[in-house]
Amino acid sequence: MRWLPDAMGRLQAAALELFLERGYEATTVADIAERAGLTKRTFFRYFADKREVLFIGSERLVEAFVAAVTQAPAEAPPLAAMEAGLHALGDSFTAERHRFAAERAAIIASSPELQERELIKLAAMAAAAAAALRARGVGEPAATLAADAAITVFRVAFSRWVADDRPEGFRALTRESLDTLRMLAAAP
Repeated sequence: MRWLPDAMGRLQAAALELFLERGYEATTVADIAERAGLTKRTFFRYFADKREVLFIGSERLVEAFVAAVTQAPAEAPPLAAMEAGLHALGDSFTAERHRFAAERAAIIASSPELQERELIKLAAMAAAAAAALRARGVGEPAATLAADAAITVFRVAFSRWVADDRPEGFRALTRESLDTLRMLAAAP
């Protein structure tokens, strides 16, 4: 089985299966490699540790988000620039990725270690977005508030999306969450 292609994909699939079957803490790198028909050494060619199976590619999300914020029209106010970033993330949350995202979310929810890692990822995303807003000339505290609000909108939309029976609707859920935030901000 070692000669089959897509070792990384096989390792990810094996890890998800095992995390769901046994739990994250009870699954070892050796277990993952064995399930994938590979060696531990091969595992470490692709991932630094078993957490990375769930977080690999996160930097691409941050890059897409920040690029869209940066490329928003110059006259766009901070929340509109954040909306452009959130809209760009919709390309990553497709119906085809829904099952993986839902399984990943369940695994993360089951482990304080993974929850902490997820929060660190989201904080880094907010910091990058705030920096992009500052580069657009938005001052503080507006840049940080808008970026943190956008990450909250993302978290709410993502939670609803993974629980949704209509996995094609991430962008709509993001829009609804952002509209709710705007309504709350406008309320007396």
